[in-house]
Amino acid sequence: MTKIIGSPTRYIQGSGELKTIAKHVNVIGDHMFILVDKNIQDIVLPDLESGLTDSKYEVEAFNGECCMKEINRIIDVLKAKEGNVVVGVGGGKTIDTAKAVAYYANVPVVIVPTIAATDAPCSALSVIYSEEGVFEKYLFLPSNPNIVIVDTNVVSKAPARLLASGIGDALATYFEARA
Repeated sequence: MTKIIGSPTRYIQGSGELKTIAKHVNVIGDHMFILVDKNIQDIVLPDLESGLTDSKYEVEAFNGECCMKEINRIIDVLKAKEGNVVVGVGGGKTIDTAKAVAYYANVPVVIVPTIAATDAPCSALSVIYSEEGVFEKYLFLPSNPNIVIVDTNVVSKAPARLLASGIGDALATYFEARA
C-alpha cells in the first residue's frame, strides 16, 4: 500500500513505486534527468523505464564520487539534454550528487533511495568529497528534496549489511546532532 505524507515536500513509499514514478514526477517537471548509480542500473532500470513509457527522460550513470568535478560534469549533461527535473536513484553519494546538481542548476529534485543505509534522501544537505574520496565540505541546501520515492520492493532486496550500516549511521547522526 502506498503511503503519502504531504508537507513542503512529498514522501511516497510503497511496493512497486518505480513503475509509477511518472505520475509523481510529472507534476514538477516534464523532462526527467535520471542520475543512477551504475552498480544498480540493471536492478532498477527495467522497473523504472516501464513507468516512463509516455515520459520524456534521459538516464546518466553516476561515476561514484560526490565531488565538484562530477557535479559539474552532470550539470553540463543536464543542460545539454535540457532536463528540467533531476531524479537521483541509488545510495548516499548518488543522492547527494543529485541534490547538489539540482541546486546548482536551479531545478527540482526527486530522490529514489535504493538502500536503507543512509539519511541522505530526506535531508537538505549534500556531503562533498574530493575526487579521491576525502571529505571537503557540506553543501547546505535551502530546502529538502521536492519528492522522495521509496520502492519497498527495491529497498527490501538490498544486502542486509547495508541495513545494519544504516542503523549505525542513524545512531551516529543522533549523537552528531546533539553535539
